[in-house]
Amino acid sequence: MAGLLPLSEALARSAPAPAQKMPVLFIGHGSPMNAISSNSFTQALSAWGQKLPRPTAILVVSAHWLTRGSTGVTVNERPRTIHDFSGFPAALNDMQYPAPGHPALAAQAAQLVKSGKAQLTDQWGLDHGTWTVLHYLFPKADVPVFQLSIDYNQPGAYHYAVGQELAALREKGVLIIGSGNIVHNLRATVRGAPEGLMAARDWAQQFDDVVKQALHERNDDVLVQYQQLHASAAMAVPTPDHYWPFLYALGAGKSRTAPTQVFAGFQSGTISMRCLQFDA
Repeated sequence: MAGLLPLSEALARSAPAPAQKMPVLFIGHGSPMNAISSNSFTQALSAWGQKLPRPTAILVVSAHWLTRGSTGVTVNERPRTIHDFSGFPAALNDMQYPAPGHPALAAQAAQLVKSGKAQLTDQWGLDHGTWTVLHYLFPKADVPVFQLSIDYNQPGAYHYAVGQELAALREKGVLIIGSGNIVHNLRATVRGAPEGLMAARDWAQQFDDVVKQALHERNDDVLVQYQQLHASAAMAVPTPDHYWPFLYALGAGKSRTAPTQVFAGFQSGTISMRCLQFDA
């Protein structure tokens, strides 16, 4: 991975840990167009952000930063806003989310990863899995943000384990967010489908429902082995990139307590917008 920085250098800065332990969030982010749309999902994000405690920093695991062979952690002082999409309106491409980074906490995050190799880098910024949702949760962009990549070579159990390792950051005031989608099949989308649960394809709704039930029971093992969870898994999760951020949030929400279901619905019939908050 290009742009690696020495761990000792990034650790040079330190931040005091606030008393309040931060929750863990999972956000079904859906289309980049949500960043410039007013709908039930974006309205829920805005309302959610007003209720959240103010973190020292935010760590996001986004479905849109995939690496192979190692886990990257951004140490940019000023991470750039990445417009990692095409064919969208100029208003979306012009959007910026000028939040600062937090190299010291990023370095601490890298140190916590024991399940695999974690490396610091300044060759990434904030991709749309991050800034399109933070735009609503923290619209002033005044909370430091850094990202952690998904090692695409690793299985689900690895991503869950790294989430568990990162949980220690919650005590330091770091809000951990997994940003993806529990159901995400772009090839089967329904153009013009209305928002809501009733608009989902049958197999998409089935998988979303069994995940919800497993979360209620905190049956983490079956959620990690999602391929065996239900026959609908093959269609609901044709590739795991959008599901894996959910496993980081699940792992970081260490308690066996069920999370709060903050939002549920579908966009385009095959994209679950389910959002969760792990408090314990």
